[in-house]
Order: sequence, then C-alpha cells, then structure tokens
Amino acid sequence: MASIIETVDVSVPVSTAYNQWTQFESFPHFLSYVESITQIDDTTNRWEVKIGTVEREFTAHITEQHPDERVAWKSVDEDHAGVVTFHRLSDTETRVTVQLDWKPEGFVETVGAAIGIDNHAVKKDLQKFKEFIESRGAETGAWRGDVG
Repeated sequence: MASIIETVDVSVPVSTAYNQWTQFESFPHFLSYVESITQIDDTTNRWEVKIGTVEREFTAHITEQHPDERVAWKSVDEDHAGVVTFHRLSDTETRVTVQLDWKPEGFVETVGAAIGIDNHAVKKDLQKFKEFIESRGAETGAWRGDVG
C-alpha cells in the first residue's frame, strides 16, 4: 500500500471548507485525475479516474463523517481508503489534511508511488481546492449528516 499525507491552509471558515468537501460531484473541478463522481446515496459514490492512459472505476463508501471535522471512506474492493480532516485555525482559516492509502497496480503506478508522484499530485490538487473555494468564497452545497 502507498500512503500519502498532505495539508493545505484555506482562507475560509471550517464549515465552508467542510461543506464543499461533501459535494463529491464537484471534485473534478479541483482533483486533476478525477473524471467524474456520481453520488449514489448519502454514503456511496462511484468514481471514475484517469491517470495518463490508466483508467479506474471504483465504488467508495463513507465510513465516517462528522460535520466540520472529518470525512473517511473506503473503496468496496479495499484498494483505496482515506480521510480528510478539517481544523479550525481561526474564524476565517482552516487547515485541511488528506490522508490516502492506495494499492498501486502495475509497473507505472508502482514506480510513480515510489518516487512520490502521487504525493505531488495530491499536494497540487489540495492547492487547486484552495483556489476553488477561496475564489468562490462560499460552498456549492452542503451535506451535514453524521455517519459512523
């Protein structure tokens, strides 16, 4: 398993950052390799990702979700899991931390993970999330349910 931990500070209140992160179908706006996410129900999403010529599809279940604190998930095939945590730094600033565990498949993904390309991609995508939410100043929607 490859593991990634990256953090970004965003200049929005914790509830704004959290609320945007619950809008999974908006992820292609700031996650480079996500082609689409379809929300099946409150805790199930279908992901389509493309990295170079490698295309993957997987179903993920939200295993834990607490408003303004965290969202955790695991793919059905258990090749991918993660958690995003939200930390209030001030009334207008939030630290967002992403931890991902995933199983590289094949030579290209294994080498990419070994030399840190996946870490770089997550760092870049968190920066894009920062730009997305700060430029809007407000979330595109919210789901404030509690899971787990």
